[in-house]
Amino acid sequence: MHRLLIAVALLLLAPLATAQVYKWTDAKGTVHYSEAPPTQGTKFSKISTTGTVEPLAKSAAPANRENSSDGSHESRPAPTPVADTPANRKSLCDSLQSNLATLHGSAPVVMEKDGKPNALDATQRQQQVDTAQAQYEQYCQAK
Repeated sequence: MHRLLIAVALLLLAPLATAQVYKWTDAKGTVHYSEAPPTQGTKFSKISTTGTVEPLAKSAAPANRENSSDGSHESRPAPTPVADTPANRKSLCDSLQSNLATLHGSAPVVMEKDGKPNALDATQRQQQVDTAQAQYEQYCQAK
């Protein structure tokens, strides 16, 4: 009897191990991610995830986190260093170029803040441009 209960519990928990995420772009050019599919007729792609999904890059420097609007100090573990290989450097540079192109575009840019989507205003957008440009100059331009 106990084995049957354990087997049923494991079967019920199995779908929680992987998550299905839907990605689509609306008419204004804003990219959306959701666990629920978009409305019928909207072109979307399915993204399967396993485990925890981490953002590719942090949007604020550690000093900025200490001065957050709610006064809290985020305590996140230090990111795991990535080997400086040509493939990793190319991936970083491609990502920075893509981010800069998006930030220089006219479509609204939405970033997650405190777990909620937040559209960047002109000042925040310029800060992101400056940060991405500085990273690009540091890591991607020939020395």
